[in-house]
Amino acid sequence: MTSAKKRIAFKTLGCRLNQYETDALVSDFDKAGYEIVDFREKADVVVVNTCTVTNQSDQKSRNIINQAARNNQGSMVVVTGCMANNYKETLEGEEKITYVVENNRKGSILNLVDAHFGGELLHPEKLQADVFQFHTVDKSLHTRSAIKIQDGCDNFCTFCIIPTVRGRAVSRPLPQIIENVKETLANGFKELVITGVNIGRYEWEDNRFEDVLEAILNVPGDFRVRISSLEPDGFSDRFPELFDHPKLMPHLHLCLQSGSDKTLLRMRRMYDVAQFRAIIEKIRTRYPDFNLTTDIIVGFPGETEEEFQETLEAVREFEFSHVHTFKYSVRKGTRAERMESHVPEKIKNIRSEQIRRLADQNKRHYFESLIGKTQAVLVEKATKTKASGYGDLYVPIGFAGNAIPKNSIQQVKLTGISGEGEKLVLTGKLI
Repeated sequence: MTSAKKRIAFKTLGCRLNQYETDALVSDFDKAGYEIVDFREKADVVVVNTCTVTNQSDQKSRNIINQAARNNQGSMVVVTGCMANNYKETLEGEEKITYVVENNRKGSILNLVDAHFGGELLHPEKLQADVFQFHTVDKSLHTRSAIKIQDGCDNFCTFCIIPTVRGRAVSRPLPQIIENVKETLANGFKELVITGVNIGRYEWEDNRFEDVLEAILNVPGDFRVRISSLEPDGFSDRFPELFDHPKLMPHLHLCLQSGSDKTLLRMRRMYDVAQFRAIIEKIRTRYPDFNLTTDIIVGFPGETEEEFQETLEAVREFEFSHVHTFKYSVRKGTRAERMESHVPEKIKNIRSEQIRRLADQNKRHYFESLIGKTQAVLVEKATKTKASGYGDLYVPIGFAGNAIPKNSIQQVKLTGISGEGEKLVLTGKLI
């Protein structure tokens, strides 16, 4: 790198895996002597880590790329992430973008930028290709740090572009994972999030997902572990028992996508509603307060009103405290693109709103059930007189307290609720 300190900004769209990979890049650039600045500030380099899971994701990514180029004229703009894979040739043809780096070379962006400032023209395709080459997160944009155990997916759901842009499933060797965990804890993180594209299908030598989780939980130290997002297949009956471990937090984002077996079949999901119900019953029987959240796609091709009502009923029955609702979005090259009976946008909007209203009711009901109970809150934000963060159950909690340190865990008794909808927050008193 040149002697003048270069300023670099990052912007991340999409999933927790993308967030982790950006955090790892931030750590790399910080150690290399670059000044990390906010995306809204002027920078010599802007890295945009994109998402392409829906048309809306594409539009958001394009808007951010345009904003980065407009606000930093003459600076280097590096575009990476899933959109870089999905629209590589188109993006490479855009003058405002300096480099387009695919997912498997994302971890080598520092080498690319260093070479550029050193006067060397290095083509991104010459960078090392390894989805697990990211270094341990030290300087982070988040309170908790992710541990990447897997990448890619072999499920090929009919609506999904991810196997195309992230590649086939590949698992990180367990010794590397444990080394990453120990280094991350040594950097001061109190909470780890196990992440990947389809982590339930982890497979390295004789180790499966439960084995990795157990090995991480058995690493010495005072820390908490969360699971980012899980498909409701691939793991064994042993999985729910692991939540007996005090380090494993009682929250799971379990992706349902639809409450109709007919729709699930057209989506090529690997389970039916009865199997999903059986998983939830095993968990909730063992841990009554367990927090379950999910993803739902509305307006999938061929979704009838009857099938949608089945989804509404499933959201009601399973009492998800949060539902991430997607309106079905055509992804080129997927089987769903070629299906008949595409649902009009107007109907998708109506169905999405119905799910949102029901999810808001579920959330309020769940939050109310927690009042009077105690949560261990990992503090993310703090002022002189108040603090906020997430409790064991991954619920947002605000409380009063004098000069509470960030990244500390505080015991809080829940006393009430404030806000509405997405901004609903539990309030409590410091014990």
